[in-house]
Amino acid sequence: MDNLYTELASSQNFFLIAGPCVIEEESIMFTVAETLKELCAKKSILLVFKASCRKANRSSVNSFSGPGMEEGLKMLSKIKLEFDVPVITDVHECVEVASAAEVCDILQIPAFLSRQTELIKAAAATGKIINIKKGQFMAPEDMQLAAEKASSTGNKQILLTERGTTFGYHNLVVDFRSFAIMHEFGYPVVYDVTHSLQRPSVGNFSGGNPEFVLPMSKAAIATGEVKGLFIETHPEPHKAKSDAASMLPLAKMESLLESCLQVL
Repeated sequence: MDNLYTELASSQNFFLIAGPCVIEEESIMFTVAETLKELCAKKSILLVFKASCRKANRSSVNSFSGPGMEEGLKMLSKIKLEFDVPVITDVHECVEVASAAEVCDILQIPAFLSRQTELIKAAAATGKIINIKKGQFMAPEDMQLAAEKASSTGNKQILLTERGTTFGYHNLVVDFRSFAIMHEFGYPVVYDVTHSLQRPSVGNFSGGNPEFVLPMSKAAIATGEVKGLFIETHPEPHKAKSDAASMLPLAKMESLLESCLQVL
């Protein structure tokens, strides 16, 4: 079993998956990575740096979708080497899996693709850790079947992530029972805080309520069923090229982590 997966599953504190929504300029990426690395080292929190090379699910055809897999993976490789942190990114098609696995420590199955059997199996067959996000349209018990698709390849290194459930046309709700239900499947459970606070497809973009990141994070940790937090962050969210309305300002990360550690 991968040493990283063992560390994630057995970490005394919660682990953190964090970074900008999508890969932007190197200066922004390095600022976020350096800040997160310092904060997590100081607080004994295991960090996985996250950013998407390509965003396949965008509200508008005119929305920024990232630099693409080739350029995006080059950036993640730089961050991995420069800051000595594991990295994660999304894969949307089977053809992307091999190149992503060469760089990334964790391959992420996006929520909208969480029922795509061949994609999950292709990602798991690489032997990398697989993070499967629960689709907004899925019940938590459905994630057992998604996990079985990955484990059928012999790869048991699986993370299951809650990111909210569709509640009407432009809102999401988090059923906290899902943490306990998914935990029963035997894999570490992650709570994707910022995506669960999105307001999907409000006009030509997605809105959000980042003011609730702190109470939702603390409440999730308090259940005792959540092993990791997934938080998208940016130095200036209002200038971000993707998910600007839901990302947490980087300057607020330290107080958030301190508050969550106090809950343990």
